[in-house]
Order: sequence, then structure tokens, then C-alpha cells
Amino acid sequence: MRARVISALLLLAPACSGPPRPTISIDGDSIKTHIQKLASDEMQGRAPGGKGEELATTYISDFFKSIGLETQLQPVPMVGLTSTAPRLELTGKRGKTTLKYGDDFVAWSKQEKDHVSANGELVFCGYGVVAPEYEWNDFKTDVKGKIIVVLINDPQLADQTKFGGKAMTYYGRWTYKLEEAARQGAAGALIIHETEFASYPWEVVRGSWSGEQFDIVRPDKGASTVPIQGWITRNVASAIFKSAGLDFEDMKKKALGQDFKPVPLGLTASVDINNEMRRVDSKNVIGVLEGSEKPGEYVIFTAHWDHLGIGEEQNGENIYHGAVDNASGVASMMEIARAAAKLQPRPKRSLVFMAVTGEEQGLLGSDYYADNPIFPLNKTLANINIDGANVYGRTDNHIEVIGYGYTTLEDILKEVAAQQERTVVPDQAPEAGHYFRSDQFSFAKKGVPALYTKSVTSEDYKEYTAKRYHKPSDKFDPSWDMKAAALDAGALVQVALMVVNSDRWPEWKPGTEFRAIREESLKK
Repeated sequence: MRARVISALLLLAPACSGPPRPTISIDGDSIKTHIQKLASDEMQGRAPGGKGEELATTYISDFFKSIGLETQLQPVPMVGLTSTAPRLELTGKRGKTTLKYGDDFVAWSKQEKDHVSANGELVFCGYGVVAPEYEWNDFKTDVKGKIIVVLINDPQLADQTKFGGKAMTYYGRWTYKLEEAARQGAAGALIIHETEFASYPWEVVRGSWSGEQFDIVRPDKGASTVPIQGWITRNVASAIFKSAGLDFEDMKKKALGQDFKPVPLGLTASVDINNEMRRVDSKNVIGVLEGSEKPGEYVIFTAHWDHLGIGEEQNGENIYHGAVDNASGVASMMEIARAAAKLQPRPKRSLVFMAVTGEEQGLLGSDYYADNPIFPLNKTLANINIDGANVYGRTDNHIEVIGYGYTTLEDILKEVAAQQERTVVPDQAPEAGHYFRSDQFSFAKKGVPALYTKSVTSEDYKEYTAKRYHKPSDKFDPSWDMKAAALDAGALVQVALMVVNSDRWPEWKPGTEFRAIREESLKK
């Protein structure tokens, strides 16, 4: 039986006044067919800059054209850097220790140089955070030229008024920690991996940060980035602290205090990296369904087409297929586009469907678009991002909003979910910081209200994260049940239609850090 979901006829609420919504049909089997194609061996894991990119972006672009969308490719200039034979040596009173790449650490550099090295004192800098609004500064002493060691996540404090309480803020993201290390003038930054707080095991770190890494082409060729970037395992960190006469768990507790100061670890770290470099013109694939009344105003769907390509072999496989992450999200967006393109009359405002590149490398494609928008951001009503569809068929009859309480889009979603006899609930793992880990964050940083949802059960999420996330085993499974994926896609397209046909724009809710950015943007 085909996994087809016919969304209920939805009437717009007073806040989104307008005519009744037409019935929307999303075909789950078609979503499944797209996943099978995009996650096939032929696509080679869809890394930017290779055969996999060419095949994937052509497949998506051709589909957009086939359903009548105005289609274009936005070039995204990238540099690919492959760090070879990295070496990390620790020297102290007891002699020299060489850490093993992959098992003990991973390291890379985003500076466009053939050879990058650092030799400096190893210093523990707590969470590596400078947050004036919370009167927090982990860099009370100068760390210029030093190699800093920092904890993952942000401080989980009893005082819920600081940071996000249990929920991670951007200060907890690895990208922030590397940015702050560069601002502090550090020669290198090593993040301590802990599975509980990262929400993924060390194997994910090893697989994700080994092999070719990408960055946006920068005018300074990456000179403004921290020279050495990397991760170390918790066991390595514990041994380093022990050699300095310190207890790792005790130092973690001390790092929760506002009076914390950087602690020298009694070791000198020496890191050498050789880079192989190439320039790549990657692509964001864009399809537009022009609005019937206000074509110059937009709702933008996003889903990243890229994954990790061919990498370290695990269990006899080296293609990182990315079936769930994120062939499934792109497939869902494609079928949403097909359903929207059939609507008569057309929506009042334009719907944009954007398959972005470089998400796995730090939201590169969506960041580039947000900095170089094709459609004005102050005319963009909302972003709806899809990163991983529910391929299991189970939902617990709810939809999670990642970033719950941020925007009025979730209020619209509640109406839609009620029509599906489902409820909207907060993110079930706020400490993982998922809102800052996918492409909606690129739009949020520019003030565009953004919606990101999940519906998988906690059991399915944990099983996927432990066994398949960022591993070659994230493969297409013909036994997948696409009912939930089709139901979710139907909900998201209904939200989009309620927005594009409404007289009222979505807003950030009071107290969110992006509200002021939006208000300023709308003045232009």
C-alpha cells in the first residue's frame, strides 16, 4: 500500500486570516524513491566538490524544473583542505608523549597553507566562553600563542537565568569555541569530547573531521581562523589533567564558577599539519514557485543535500551515504515542492525550495546564502528547515519544535498538528543544541523567523545516533515506513501556506536574541 497522507482541510486562524487551505497530498513512497537515489553508492556520499555533488545537484535541479519551478544554482566558493599525517606531541617533566591520530585526537587547519604548526603551552580554559550579558569570561588571563583545552557545551548552571539552563546556547557549539579561540589569539584549540554532552560518540568525531574539510573562501585565506583546530577524547583529557596533578571532574566543577581563571596544564603541545588544498565551486540548488499576488515576498524551505562523502572505513564500508542525514530531508522538501506546484490558485507569496551545500562542514551553504541572499531577507517571512525525516513511521503523536518558544511559527504549527490529531512539544534534548546545528540557524542569525521540527521517538533517535549518525551505516532501508515522513511534510507545507497567504508576518517571541535583529532589518 502506498504511504500517502492526505492532509486535512485547514481553516486559517484569525491571526492568519485568508481563504480555506486546499487539500495537500504528500506521497510517502515518492519521498522514499528520492532517498534511495540520493543515498545510493553512485552518489559517493554527496561530499561537496566531487562526482557526488554533480549527480545530486543535477538530480534535484532537474526535478525542480520538471514540476515547473524557476530553477537556478547559486555558486558557493569553497576551499577543500585535507590535513595529512597530523602529529600531536605533549612534552612535560616526565618526557614526551605522542597521541595517536583518530584514536586519541583529530586535528585540522582551515588556513590555506601547505604547512601549519603550533608549539605552545597547554592551558585549560573552562568552557572557552566570553558572554558579557552573563558577566562570564573564561579568558581572564592572556592565552595568545597558547594551545587551549576547552569543555564541550556551555555551563550547565543551577542559576537558570544564565545561559539556557538545561538548553544549550550558541556558546556551547564547537563552532563558537573555535571562533572565540581565534579572537583570543590562541595558537590552537582542542575541544574535549564527551559523548553525553556532545550527543554523539567519538566515532562520529573521527569520521566527521577526518579527510577533506571545507570552508568558505575567505579574502584572508583563513588567516583569521585559529591555526590548529581539533578534538581530544575524554580519556586523553583526564590523563593530561592527572599529569598536572589535577582531577578532570573536579576541574569541570571549578569551571562552573564565574571566578574561574585559565589553568596551565604543565605541558607543551606541538602540532604539525600538512595541508592539501583545492578550490571548489559548490552549489545551492534553488527552485521558486512565484506568488500570485506578492511575488517579491518569500517563505524559504531549506534542506542540505551534502554529506561526508568517502571517508574512514568502518565495518568494511567507506561511503558515508547520509540516507537519513539528509537525503531524507531533501526528499521531503522535493515532495512538498511538487504538492505546492500543483495548487490552483497559486499561493499569494512566493515559495522557495533551497537544497543547500556544506551543512556538515558548519552550515557553509546556508551561511553563504544568508550573507549573499538572492531574495531580500527583509522580504523573507520565514524559513522552514528539514534536516532528517522520520523514516520509522512512529511519532508518539507529537511534533517536536527545536527552539521551542522562539517564534510564532510554532503557534501556526499547533493549529496544523491539531488537525492531524497531534500535539506540539518542546525539544526533548535541548542540551544537544540542535537549533544551532542546522541551516535554520543561518537565517535566524539574520533575523528571519525559522522553524525546525522533529517527530521521531526518543528511542528511534537514540538508536540512530548510536548506530548510524555520521557513519557509513546511515543507508537506505527498503523496509522504512514513510507514513510519518509524509505526515510531517504535510504539516510543514500547511504551515508555509498559512504564512504566505496571511496578512500577518511571523515574529520572534519577546526575549529571544534574534528579535532585535529582525526589527532592525524590517526598518530597511
